[in-house]
Amino acid sequence: MARTLRNCNVSVAGHRTSVRLEPAMWLALDEIAGVEGCTIHDLCGRVARSRSASSLTAGLRVFLLEYYRRLAIDAGRIEIRERAREAA
Repeated sequence: MARTLRNCNVSVAGHRTSVRLEPAMWLALDEIAGVEGCTIHDLCGRVARSRSASSLTAGLRVFLLEYYRRLAIDAGRIEIRERAREAA
């Protein structure tokens, strides 16, 4: 898979903005949007409204990490440590 960043325009709250992510991140956003029954634009909007990261791009990376981490936890593949619970 290519390692270069891919720039895409997304619409967040009716405003068009540009986001640069790795192709694997765009693929993950597309997969999650399909599972959640929404668009990538909808996911970006959710992240923009709820992020604590400094940028939308950083917020999207954290969202993806947390989404797949939650799936792994729910599947019993990893356990939550006390420190991780306190950080959340």
